[in-house]
Amino acid sequence: MSDINIRISGHAGRITLTRPQALNAMTYEMCLAIEDALLTWRDDPAVRLVIIDATGDKAFCAGGDIADLYAKGRAGDFAYGQKFWRDEYRLNALISEYPKPYVAFMQGFTMGGGVGISCHGTHRIVCETSRIAMPECGIGLVPDVGGSLILANAPGHWGEYLGTTAARMGPQDAILAGFADSYIDIKKWPELIVLLEETCDFAEIASQSEPPPQGLMSGLSDQINTAFSGKTLQDILADLRNTDSDFARETFKSLSRCSPLSVACTIEMIRTLRGCHDIREALKLEYRFTSRASEHADFIEGIRAAIIDKDRTPNWRYGFDTLPLTAVSDMLAPLGDTGLTFERDRS
Repeated sequence: MSDINIRISGHAGRITLTRPQALNAMTYEMCLAIEDALLTWRDDPAVRLVIIDATGDKAFCAGGDIADLYAKGRAGDFAYGQKFWRDEYRLNALISEYPKPYVAFMQGFTMGGGVGISCHGTHRIVCETSRIAMPECGIGLVPDVGGSLILANAPGHWGEYLGTTAARMGPQDAILAGFADSYIDIKKWPELIVLLEETCDFAEIASQSEPPPQGLMSGLSDQINTAFSGKTLQDILADLRNTDSDFARETFKSLSRCSPLSVACTIEMIRTLRGCHDIREALKLEYRFTSRASEHADFIEGIRAAIIDKDRTPNWRYGFDTLPLTAVSDMLAPLGDTGLTFERDRS
């Protein structure tokens, strides 16, 4: 497959995303190929670790390739998206629970689906260009691919802030928020990868790590925790509206671009998952929303405005001041027999 290079090198199973012209956005076929490789390597004694990286300077993986999801959803085929998310989430769980070390090198943009194939690994490496984000609320979705679990366990109320505003984390921010572990200059990566392939010596990661450049999140922490401590979304919005600061104004502006339904559901999900460390519980909760997203939420309209027509003027179903509480509970209600399972079905 030209979009991805899967092979064994030394002791390592190697996965390299190879569509830099598309910011290494992950297609459905790439998702299945990664799963196949991980399942093959899981019981192969010749493979002692997995390394995932990507070609190009701009992005490790800027998200999922969602053109097909849009086209199918517009045509009323909601089953396609449901199958896509089921298979993607199964891969996210496989990575999180993988019995061998899983090392991710994340340069440039790592967003959405890119987070799902990197930030659940055992060794998550960032560099000076790394920018990590969960921008789903801007397209009528919610932070998914297990990202809701990381957000829920971020310091204070950072999770609500990062999950609803699509704020981009630099390397230090990503480490502090729980999306990454180590900062290593990108010029050292090729040699480090070779050493890991040959020796499986993870002390090499620690020895080459250094303190990352100062990020933004620590300096904003008090303001984030104050603004997002409100019991409800309306409390959060009121605090931002009534606070005279650059942070409050910029944060309110960022929220105003997003789907109110997605923002409200994101806050509810993060608070439900706080203290949870089971990725399957997070993925099952995410799937309650995403399985309904094309038909009952703002996902199709969000993609239209951001990707298809690019007019940046989505017509959301609700405004922040008109969002009924039942809309959130309806989107996050249990799915019963159609809920997420982690069984593999390639039919």
